[in-house]
Amino acid sequence: MVKSMTGFATIRGEALGFCWVWEARSVNARGLDIRLRLPDWIDGLDQAVRGVLGKAVARGNVSASLKLVRDAAGGAERLDEDALARALTQMAGIDAAAAAGLTLARPSAADILGLRGVLTSESPDEDTAPLLAALTVDLPELTTAFDAMRQAEGRALGQVITGQLDRIAALTAEAADLAEARKDQTAARLRENLARVLDNAEGADEARVAQELAMIAVKTDVTEEIDRLQAHVQAARDLLASRDAVGRKLDFLAQEFNREANTLCSKSQSPDLTRVGLDLKATIDQMREQVQNVE
Repeated sequence: MVKSMTGFATIRGEALGFCWVWEARSVNARGLDIRLRLPDWIDGLDQAVRGVLGKAVARGNVSASLKLVRDAAGGAERLDEDALARALTQMAGIDAAAAAGLTLARPSAADILGLRGVLTSESPDEDTAPLLAALTVDLPELTTAFDAMRQAEGRALGQVITGQLDRIAALTAEAADLAEARKDQTAARLRENLARVLDNAEGADEARVAQELAMIAVKTDVTEEIDRLQAHVQAARDLLASRDAVGRKLDFLAQEFNREANTLCSKSQSPDLTRVGLDLKATIDQMREQVQNVE
C-alpha cells in the first residue's frame, strides 16, 4: 500500500481565549523537508511540531502553519513596535529602489498592521506552556487527517502504476514471442553470412570466422533483457504491496526498466521488436512520472 507525497489537512481549535487553524500540506521531494510557519513566542512549539511530523511522514516537502488569534473575550492584540519599525524600514528601502520611474501605491495603516508579526496576540510576560499543551493536543488529529489524504492519493497512484506494470508485462511477453520467432531467421542469416565470408576470404580460418559470428549472435540475443524485465515487474509489484516507504526503490527500479528497454531496442534488429521496445520505453517513462509522487 503506497502513499503519495501529496497531501493536505486542516483543523480548527480554541482554548484559553485563543482560536486557531492548523494547516499541513506536502508535495514531492527527494527527501524529507519540513518547513514551519509558527508563532515564535510559544516556547517549544517548533520542536513539538517537527517531532510529530517527522514520525508521520517519511519523505516529501512538508509545510505546516498555525494561524493563532485571540478571540473577542481573550483580550486585545499587541502592537510589536520592533516589528513595525523593521517593516517601515523595509518599505522605505523599497520606495528608494523604485524611485527611478516606478510608481508604487501607498499602503494604508491596515495594510501595515496586516503584515506578519506587526500585531501579536501574546503578552510580554505570558506563560505559554498551557497554550502549547492545548495546541499540541490537536497535532495527532492533524497528522491523522493528513496521512489519510496521502493514503487515498497513494491508492490512486498504486492503481495507475499497477496498470502500467500490466502493460509492461504484456509488452515484455510480446517481445519474448517475437524474439523466439526470429531465432530460426537469425540462425539462417548467420549461416548465409558465414558462407559469404568464406567464399570471399581465401585462406580464412573457418573456426575464427565462426567464433566471430557466434559473438554477433550473442550480441543480438535479448533473452537476458526480457528475463530482467520480467523480474523487475515482479519486484515492482512486491514494492507496491509493501507498507514501507518505497518511492526511492521504485524510482531506482524505473531506471533499471528503462535501461533494459534501451538495450532491447539496440539489439532488436527487427522492426517489430523495435516497435515493442519503443512502446516499453514510453510506458516506462509514464510510470516513472507517477513514481515521482510515491513516498
